[in-house]
Amino acid sequence: MTGTPLTHIQATLEDPRLQAAIYKASGRLMDHRRHAIDPEELPDFQELRTQANLLKRHTIENLDHYLEMFQAQVEAHGGQVLWASDGQQVADFVLELARRKQARLIVKSKSMTTEEIDLRDRLEPQGLETVETDLGEYILQLAGERPYHIVAPALHKTREDVGEIFSRRLGVPLENEPEKQTKIARAVLREKFLAADIGMSGANFLVADSGAVVLVENEGNARMSTTAPRILVAVAGIEKLIPRAQDLAVFLKLLGRSATGQALTVYTSFLSGPRRETEIDGPEEFYVILLDNGRSKLLADPEKRQSLFCIRCGACLSHCPVYRKIGGHSYPWVYSGPIGAVITPQFQGIQAAGWLPFASSLCGACGEVCPVKIELPQLLLELRAEIQKARARHSENRWEKLAFRAWAWVMRHPRIYEMLGMMAGAVLPGASPGDWRERLPRWAARGPLGAWISQRDLPPLPERSFRRVWRERLRAGKS
Repeated sequence: MTGTPLTHIQATLEDPRLQAAIYKASGRLMDHRRHAIDPEELPDFQELRTQANLLKRHTIENLDHYLEMFQAQVEAHGGQVLWASDGQQVADFVLELARRKQARLIVKSKSMTTEEIDLRDRLEPQGLETVETDLGEYILQLAGERPYHIVAPALHKTREDVGEIFSRRLGVPLENEPEKQTKIARAVLREKFLAADIGMSGANFLVADSGAVVLVENEGNARMSTTAPRILVAVAGIEKLIPRAQDLAVFLKLLGRSATGQALTVYTSFLSGPRRETEIDGPEEFYVILLDNGRSKLLADPEKRQSLFCIRCGACLSHCPVYRKIGGHSYPWVYSGPIGAVITPQFQGIQAAGWLPFASSLCGACGEVCPVKIELPQLLLELRAEIQKARARHSENRWEKLAFRAWAWVMRHPRIYEMLGMMAGAVLPGASPGDWRERLPRWAARGPLGAWISQRDLPPLPERSFRRVWRERLRAGKS
């Protein structure tokens, strides 16, 4: 993202076409979800949410155990597990693998995790072509943009936008019908699938007791990416673990409904190692890279570790009034909306993304729709408190801090408080809120006090203070 967040926010708010695209697409996702979780369709929806929360909590609290179990099962099926602390280690492994196998082309699908570490930007300068194969991601790759939404990455693009991108980047006639645009993309991507040396994917879930990588999708491109090339590399965050295959029934019922309003996505794939001798398709080599990239830091906090419960359904984005106004590209990282506001400061540091937890109305919609019951509003409040404490420690608000200390001292001394109130009433009698700035000394109006007042409406001072009114009522009562 180029420019400041404020620049992107302002540009999004001032673009009526973009506003209409965001509201139409997110509104459609909200409507589909509402119908999918109707009690007549899924009467035990709330019970499933509770069960999913308990399963994720148990897994995260015992993550070391389940990671070791998963690794053992993958290796037992002929695959390899690698551990990466950050994106550079992932890129180094893929580049070394490509060098050894003389690979030149990667097809990639279903992976917000690789977006998180900018994997494509790390690989392509080294001469390794990397092609996104999910249609929305492919559109954005051609446009040179990052995802706008977790499950609908090109949510902000109209059919006219897509037609112009395809015409400019693929050299095809301008076409604005979605069906024909899909055919254009399919023709290009099929050639990439057939020529690819390495396939890459993310993971919706990692099943500890079987070593399976589970992918859910609607297009089939993830299945092509993971079976057509002779080498498969799956990159997944360490929090994607669930204990048993039986537990998938809970999460699959929740994920599709929360994300797109489907009872179940079109394709659900289980990848559990390289191709066996009796199988006719699948990769010859199977690698799973388990990525930390800041996740282990969240484990240290018993309350904030629930951020790792997220199954990336995107429901909190679609229902967030702030996201629906400012859009996905106004957020500084690949994760946007309420979940982005919670995990970005924790992953990247509150000094780098300290404004994000304040980009919320705290309406609570995100917490209400989260399928695994992450307490997003509570986490936002906790992060706000941490950020304010950090700013105070670094003296970023030293004048405001000093002012509040003085105010606290005055409030503990009633006579001094009353005297100062009388003095203020004498200096600023009946002043309206707009008059406050004009009555401030020039140095104060331009300094921190002026900045503080610019964001607050101060009521005019009454002619008589509360204490004075109270004393008069007491005297009148006695008489």
